[in-house]
Amino acid sequence: MTEKTSKFGKDLPKRLLKYFFGLFIMTAGISLSVISDLGVSPLSTIPYAVTLYCGFDMGLGTTIMHAFFVLMQIVLLRKNFRPFMLLQVPAGIVFGWFTSLCNGWADMIPKTDNFVIQPLLQLGSILLVAIGIHFYLPANIIPLAGEGIVSAISSVFHWSFPKVKVGFDISAVTLSAVFCLIMLGSLGSVGIGTLLSALLTGTVLAYIEKLLLIFRKKKKTE
Repeated sequence: MTEKTSKFGKDLPKRLLKYFFGLFIMTAGISLSVISDLGVSPLSTIPYAVTLYCGFDMGLGTTIMHAFFVLMQIVLLRKNFRPFMLLQVPAGIVFGWFTSLCNGWADMIPKTDNFVIQPLLQLGSILLVAIGIHFYLPANIIPLAGEGIVSAISSVFHWSFPKVKVGFDISAVTLSAVFCLIMLGSLGSVGIGTLLSALLTGTVLAYIEKLLLIFRKKKKTE
């Protein structure tokens, strides 16, 4: 066994722990946005819109959406689609199960239309999602299918990943808004919270990374 392989083997359990912890914290944040009733994060608007219309479990809807995104990657990438990318399906199942679990716990929190508590719940949601991303991404295990499909589009059409990500999120929100307006007569899963999530999550994540960097430097000097 080479040193590189040995190091990878030793590091894997710790990375897996960070990966699944990150996914769980992200879904906890999504659940907070649901009970805030101000709108959920961009990609979550699709399964939540279906939930509002037909009572479909949001976790199951999330899993189906992730599986569909993997199918889209297969169609787009064709021979460039690698078998390991299919791991996005079980990752989506876990993410969907965490979503159902956290939504069940969130249902225990009394619903409110208080104009102070609702924004606080939404800000708490953004913070949790940012913390979840902080743990999930650096673990470098397997991307969620939402990122996978953005990466596939970027690769096939030679567009930059950030631009495709923005366009994909806008498309998801637009689709959800149109669906909710037609089926529910309201914006449903889309709201000011959706906009705040899109605008602030990256900024909050950057601040978290900056604070942790300062903390680590301070710890080294002690």
